[in-house]
Amino acid sequence: MSERKRGAAHPHPHPDTPPEGGFFDPVRGSLATIIALSLIGATSSVVPFIAIVELARTLLPALDGAAVDTGRVWVIVIVAVGALLVSFAAAFTSGMVSHFADAELQLSLRRRIIRHLQRLPLGWFDARASGTVRKLVENDVVALHQLVAHAIHDVITAITVPVISLVYLFAVQWQFALAAMLPLVIAAGLYVVMMRGGMDKYAQYENATAWLAEATVEFVQGIAVVKRFGQLGRSHQRYRDEQRGYVDFVGQWTRETAVMFTLVEIVTSPLVVLVYLLAVGLWLVGSGAAQPIDVLPGLLLGLGLTAPLMSLGSSGQFLRNAAKAQRSLAGFFELQPIALSAEPQTPGSSELAFESVSFSYDGAHTVLHEIGAACTPGTVTALVGSSGSGKSTLAKLVPRFYDATAGRVAIGGADVRDIASDELYREVGFVFQDVQLLRASLRENIRLTRPDASDVEVERAARAAQIHERILRFERGYDAVVGEDANLSGGEAQRVTIARALLADAPILVLDEATAFADPDSEAAIQRALGALTEHRTVLVIAHRLHTIVGVDRILVLHDGRVVEQGTHAELVAAGGRFARMWSDYQHNHARALPEGANR
Repeated sequence: MSERKRGAAHPHPHPDTPPEGGFFDPVRGSLATIIALSLIGATSSVVPFIAIVELARTLLPALDGAAVDTGRVWVIVIVAVGALLVSFAAAFTSGMVSHFADAELQLSLRRRIIRHLQRLPLGWFDARASGTVRKLVENDVVALHQLVAHAIHDVITAITVPVISLVYLFAVQWQFALAAMLPLVIAAGLYVVMMRGGMDKYAQYENATAWLAEATVEFVQGIAVVKRFGQLGRSHQRYRDEQRGYVDFVGQWTRETAVMFTLVEIVTSPLVVLVYLLAVGLWLVGSGAAQPIDVLPGLLLGLGLTAPLMSLGSSGQFLRNAAKAQRSLAGFFELQPIALSAEPQTPGSSELAFESVSFSYDGAHTVLHEIGAACTPGTVTALVGSSGSGKSTLAKLVPRFYDATAGRVAIGGADVRDIASDELYREVGFVFQDVQLLRASLRENIRLTRPDASDVEVERAARAAQIHERILRFERGYDAVVGEDANLSGGEAQRVTIARALLADAPILVLDEATAFADPDSEAAIQRALGALTEHRTVLVIAHRLHTIVGVDRILVLHDGRVVEQGTHAELVAAGGRFARMWSDYQHNHARALPEGANR
C-alpha cells in the first residue's frame, strides 16, 4: 500500500459556491426598472386630476360669453387621456416586472440556500429541526417576495403622489395647500404615537405566536399518549397557558392602540377630509383669499393625500418582515461551511483511528479530551458510558458531523478532513437512533444511498435487514409511500435505515443506539439485521443496553469525555472498575424490570 501525502484541511472554494454579493444582485436591474416605472405611474396618475382643474379654468369663462380656446381644451384632454394610459401601462408593466424579478430572486435565493446547506457540516442539521430549513427556504424567501413584488411599488406610489399633489397645490393656492396638509400631519403624528415601542411589541407578538404554535404541536402530538394514561387535563395545561397568554397580549395591545387607531381612521376618512376641505374652501372664498376655481384642485387632490399614509402603514409590516428575513438569511449564509481539503486523499484501508482527539462545541467547554483508540477492519468496538459522557459526540466525528478541535480522526491513515465528502460517505455508513425517512416510497428510501441500485439489490438489502416481509404486507409493497400507505413502527423504520446502510455497503459503520426505542420483537429483528450489517466491517457502536455488546471485540468506557477503561467484556468485568459497576447495575435493573415468574 503506497503512502499518500496528507494535505492540510482548510476552507476551499466549493465549485457551486455563488459569487459573493447582496441578495438582490441577480435582480438589481429589474429593481431599477420597477422604481422607474413606479415613479412614472405615480406621476402620471396625478396628471388627470390636474387636467380637470385646467380644463375647468379654460371652460368656465365661456359661462360669461367669452370665447373658448378649443385648441387648449384638446391639448388638455389629450394630455389627460395619455397620462391615464401611461399610468395604467406603467402600473401593469411594473407589476409584471416585479413578479418576474420576484420569481428570479426566489429561484436565486433557494439555489443559494440549497448550495450552502450542502456545504454545512452534518452537525448543523443534527442540532436543528426541519422547521429551521423550511423557514429559510419558504418563510424568509416569501417575505422578500412581498418586498419585491408589492412593497417597492406601493411605497414609491404612496410617497410620490402626495409630493406632486402638494407641489401643484402650493403653486396654485398656497393657503389651501397648507390646509390640505393638516390632516396628513395630524394622522402622521397620531401614527407615530400609536407605534411608539412598536418594534418591541412586534417582537413580543412573534414570540407569543411561536410559543402558542409549539404548545399546539406538542399537545396534538402527545394527545394519544396522555389520553391513554388519563392525564388529558394536565397535558394541555401548557397549551391553555400559552393560549391565554397570547389572547391577553393581543387584547392588551389592541386596547392600548384602539383610541389612537380610531383617531387615525377618523382623520384620514375621505368623508371627514372632504367636509373639512369644503369648509376651508368656503372660508377662503368668503374672505376673498381665493377664487372659487382655486378651491377645485384642493378638493380633487387633497382627498388623495391621506390615503397613501395608510398604505405606508400596511407596507411597513412587509418591510419589517423583509428586513427580518434578510437578517435571518444573512446569518445563515455567514455560517462556516465544512472545510474542504486542497489535496483530497483516498483512505488506504478501512482502519479507523482516533489520535489524541479533543472536541468543543463552542470553543470554551471541551467535551472530549485526547481520545486515543483504534478500530481494526472486521472488528466491532463499542462505546459505553453515562449520559453526557461524549459517546455520541465521538461517534459523529467519524462522518464529519463535526470536526475535531485537536488531534485527528483517520481512516486508513487519511484524516477525515482530507477526504472528499463523496469519498468519505462511500467509506462510512451510519445508523442513528433518530430515524430519518423521506415521504417517498420504501424502495426510494432504501436506495437513497445508491440511487442506481436495482430492485433485486434493494430487496436483498431489505431481506438482510429483516424488513422484507413487513414491506410485502403493504398493499403496494415496495412502492408504498412512507406516511401515506406505509405506516411503520419505530423498530420497523429503523430496519429500513439498516437496509439503506446495507445497500450502501460502506466498509466502516457507525451505530448510535440502533435499538434504543425498539420493542423486544423489533429489537430481536434489529439485532439479526445488525448481524448482517456488521459482518466483515469496521464497526463503532453505541449502546445503553449492555447485553447487546457482550460479544464485541473491544469496549471503550467513556466518562466526562475521557476513555477511562477499555477491553473486552470479560476483561472489564474482571477488572472491577466503572464498567463492572455499570454491568452489575444493568443486570440488577434488567432483572427487576421482568414480570414476576418470567424466565430470567
